[in-house]
Amino acid sequence: MPAVLHPARFEDIAGWAADDHRAALSAFRVCARHLKSSQKPYRTGSLGIEATDFIPAIAALDHLSDEPDTSRRFFEQHFLPCRIGNQNSGFLTGYYEPEVEVSRIPDAQFRFPFLKRPPELRQLEAGEAPELQAAGITWAKQDHKGLKEFADRGSIERGALSERDLEIAWARSRVDVFFTHIQGSARLVFPDGTVTRITFDGKSGHPFTAIGRVLIDLGEIDAKAVTMDTIRQWLAANPERLDEILWQNRSFIFFREEPEIDPARGPIGAAKVPLTAGRSIAVDREIHTFGTPFFINAENLTHVDGPKPFCRLMIGQDTGSAIIGPARADIFTGSGSVAGSEAGAIKHAATFHLLVPRPAATRLGL
Repeated sequence: MPAVLHPARFEDIAGWAADDHRAALSAFRVCARHLKSSQKPYRTGSLGIEATDFIPAIAALDHLSDEPDTSRRFFEQHFLPCRIGNQNSGFLTGYYEPEVEVSRIPDAQFRFPFLKRPPELRQLEAGEAPELQAAGITWAKQDHKGLKEFADRGSIERGALSERDLEIAWARSRVDVFFTHIQGSARLVFPDGTVTRITFDGKSGHPFTAIGRVLIDLGEIDAKAVTMDTIRQWLAANPERLDEILWQNRSFIFFREEPEIDPARGPIGAAKVPLTAGRSIAVDREIHTFGTPFFINAENLTHVDGPKPFCRLMIGQDTGSAIIGPARADIFTGSGSVAGSEAGAIKHAATFHLLVPRPAATRLGL
């Protein structure tokens, strides 16, 4: 039995009965469709939940009615709730899909590029290039001499990849580009009104460093006041220090473009499915298996559901460099500036209940 999991009862989980389980079921169905159509199942996390453990639940979806209570009973029938760790020991943050004004051609206004992934950059497999992985490097440059460390943010912004024809589009704001790297996707708005989407397609491989923590350690922003908005305000007020601060996050993100987008759907997450605002979360991919439901209760998070505490069933559909640990999640809040302000203010303790598929619960002795 994984020591981190503590079996519970649905009736004892605060907020469970009051949630809109149909919204969570809709997000779960997206993963189910992917699992049914893909020949490559989701990778098994260290907790031991396998993609095949979802098969009975997925099969039951074909016969499910749309009654309000049916969705709740579906999860209760096919999953066992297990608290992760101790009460209120988890931690939540938020992320979103920015909208950025861009141009295909650089000029005096549009000077900061979004880049495609260079062909020589690839993700390291487990056990490969151990000296790099020991330093926290997860992607590397492949050449005729083997694998070696790729250029970091500072080197790239100083021109290490210039004249490679990697530019997708050019933005007005270097800070907008930086925060798009943090979020992992964006909607690009061109002068003629055309909108396309860019999504994550690789990274330089260096460990992620949160610049909010950097500014706290430098005494520039109080820890209690750090949000995405306050970080942006500080950067706007201190443009001469951008290199000093931004380059401390050596991780640099590369994108691919998706010209055809459905504005009603979110970007594609690491689980290869569109994200659902308010129901998709990024989790630690080394620990968890994509498609797994989580019920999250954050008593002090009240700006998402009005005055009520946040109590929602979420689906693990994405991951991120800063999302480390079994009771750690990043809530996808949607697209645009309002979603950005909402996401940037999420920084809350929470109680996590992992919904373990019944076959996995039996196999793991839960």
